Amino acid sequence: MNLGVRAHDFENRPTEELVSAIAGKGLTSVQLALGKSFEHINSSLGSLSPGLANYIGSAFKKQDLQIAVLGCYFNMIHPDLTERRKGMERFKEHIRFARDFGCSIVATETGNVNADIVYTMENFQEKPFLEVVESVRELVQEAEKFGVIVGIEAGVNHPVYSAKVMKRLLDSIDSNNLQVILDPVNLLTIDTYKNQEEIFQEAMDLFADRIVVLHAKDFIIEDNQLVPTAVGKGLLNYDYILKAIKKKKPYMNILLEETKEPFVDESVAFLKEIYQQA
Repeated sequence: MNLGVRAHDFENRPTEELVSAIAGKGLTSVQLALGKSFEHINSSLGSLSPGLANYIGSAFKKQDLQIAVLGCYFNMIHPDLTERRKGMERFKEHIRFARDFGCSIVATETGNVNADIVYTMENFQEKPFLEVVESVRELVQEAEKFGVIVGIEAGVNHPVYSAKVMKRLLDSIDSNNLQVILDPVNLLTIDTYKNQEEIFQEAMDLFADRIVVLHAKDFIIEDNQLVPTAVGKGLLNYDYILKAIKKKKPYMNILLEETKEPFVDESVAFLKEIYQQA
């Protein structure tokens, strides 16, 4: 099982200490959001270089940890066009230096019609989707120049909110440099979570060949809402999901989310046991 974590789900600390803490959990990979994991290093727009990328990448490589994904999540349809452009250029900068980190995927969700990422039916209109297509196409064109993958993650708080809409995005941009980060929980709402197997299977049926990473988190129900929780502590049917993933996408990176200490060891053991039996 190729199991990893979001590096920023570990306490912020100097680079080598962070890498050692993650490696000590028996994990193989990370999703790395530079600004969240390395507050002591300037990673704002214009700061990246091959030297910085190699320094960070080498620290992970020494501990046999793959930087599977560079997280550069931003609002690609931000109502403030200046903020939108800043986000676009920062993502493109990550694309240019991704290979120096030893990474081939730069990832984001698809934003929101509001400045803040909140659930709103306005996201589901045609105009936001077309704006997403325009932004993603620009990012993919940059990625094609550098041999890098743009990983797009769907979620109900965004214009790409379902498997069907993700398939439409993939069909709208004719490039294999566009691939999918699949987070099953992100596709669920209070009205649909009981149909989670059907929703997950729809994604697999529509674009399993384009899925490059699985995000693993869990959820509980509180105050009639889905609330994220540590893997193995909630209602997600991992028996169903991991059986499908193991068969279709062997050794694909599975990255824990919303799972922090003191639950990391327990969640890792939970996933490994299910995966072995799948």
